[in-house]
Amino acid sequence: MMSVASMNVSKKTIEFDARKYREDFPILKETVHGLPLVYLDNAATTQKPRQVIDALTSYYEHDNANVHRAIHQLGERATAGYEGARKRVARFIGAKSEKQIIFTRGTTEAINLVASAWGRKFVEAGDEIILSEMEHHSNLIPWQLLAKDVGARLRFIPFDENGTLDFNVFEQILSSKTKLIAITHMSNVFGTINPIKRIIRMAHDRGVPVLLDGAQSVPHLPVDVEHLDCDFMAFSAHKMLGPTGIGVLYGKMQQLENMNPYQGGGEMINSVWLDSATWAEIPHKFEAGTPNIAGAFGFAAAIDYLEQVGMENITLYEQELTSYAIEKMLEIPGMTIYGSAPERGGAVSFNLGDIHPHDLSHFLDQQGVAVRAGHHCAQTIMRKLNIAATTRASFYFYNTFEEIDYFIDQLIKASEFFGL
Repeated sequence: MMSVASMNVSKKTIEFDARKYREDFPILKETVHGLPLVYLDNAATTQKPRQVIDALTSYYEHDNANVHRAIHQLGERATAGYEGARKRVARFIGAKSEKQIIFTRGTTEAINLVASAWGRKFVEAGDEIILSEMEHHSNLIPWQLLAKDVGARLRFIPFDENGTLDFNVFEQILSSKTKLIAITHMSNVFGTINPIKRIIRMAHDRGVPVLLDGAQSVPHLPVDVEHLDCDFMAFSAHKMLGPTGIGVLYGKMQQLENMNPYQGGGEMINSVWLDSATWAEIPHKFEAGTPNIAGAFGFAAAIDYLEQVGMENITLYEQELTSYAIEKMLEIPGMTIYGSAPERGGAVSFNLGDIHPHDLSHFLDQQGVAVRAGHHCAQTIMRKLNIAATTRASFYFYNTFEEIDYFIDQLIKASEFFGL
C-alpha cells in the first residue's frame, strides 16, 4: 500500500511533446461512447503508429512470399525483410549477433521454448528453479509443468509490502540445487523494476543461468542484454508498438547451441531421412514452419519508431507521467495503490474504496477511459495481497498529462457515483 508521504513526486523537468507523436496513431483519434479515447491499458498491449500499419500493408501489397525457400524476387525480398528485422532486434537490445534472436509468437512462447528445449534437457529430479512471487502466469506455468514432469522443485523470492523483492530470502534459497532463475524484469502489477544486475551477478557466481521476462521492460527502458549479462530474455512486439503474434527469445549462443529443438517441421532441419534428421543452424533450429513474416516487417518498423523517439526520452517522460498520476490518485479518499518501489515503471495497480475493479473499469469505459481490471495474469500476487483483483492504469509515451487529469476527474466522479 502506498501513502502520499512515501512518494517522491517529481515535477516536469524534460521537454517531450507527446502530442507530436500522437498524430501518428490513428486509433488515438477514436471516440468511445461518444467521448475521446483515453487509452491507459498499455501494459496489456500498445497502439500502433501509422508507420507500423504501413509496413504490414506494404509487405502484403509488394513483398508477400514465403521466406528462405524461393529463388524468385518476391521470396528474396521477403527473406531480406524478415532477416533484416532480426538484425534490427539484435541491435535494439545490444545482442552480439542476430543469430541470438529467435522469433516466437511472443513472450509466452519464448519462455515455453526455454522450459521445453533447455529445461527438459538440463533440469532433473531434485533440481530447483527460482522464480519470484510477482511473476506473470507466462513465467510461472511453464516452470510448474516442467517441475511436475521431471520432479524438480520451484522456489520463490517473496515480495514485501512495497512490491520489492526480499534479497535475504533469495540468498538463502540460492544453492547448489539451483538450476535456473527465471524472473520478471519489470512487474506488470506493481511496476517494480527489479535489480536484475544484482540477481544475475549472484546467480552467475554460482554458475546459474538467468532468464528475464522482459515483456514490460523492453518497451519502456533502454535494455542491453550484454550489459545485463542475462542468459535468456523474452519479450513481445505488441507491447512495443509492433503487431501481435510475434516476439523474441534472446539467448547466449552457448545456451542455444546446447538446447534441443522446440518443435519439428519445415525450416528447422538441415537434412532429413525417413528415420532421422539433422538440425539447421541457430536461430532457424527453433523456428519450425512458416513464421509471422508480416509481423517481422511491422516489428522492424516499430523499433525504428522507438529509436526515433529515443528510449531514454521514453523512460524519463513515463517516469514523470507516472509520478504525476500517482500523486493525483493518492489525493482521492479511499485510494490504495499497490507497490511503491523506488525504481518503477508506468503500471499502476489500485483499488478505490470497495468499488469492484470490474465495476470501476466499466464506469471509466463509459467516460472514454480504457484501463484493465482483474488479476492481470498474476493470481498469486492477488492472493498474497488478499484481494480479488485490482484496476490497472498503464502509460506510454503517447499519453499526456491532460489525459491523466481527465482520468483523475473520472475517478473522483466514480467515487461519488458509488457513494464512497
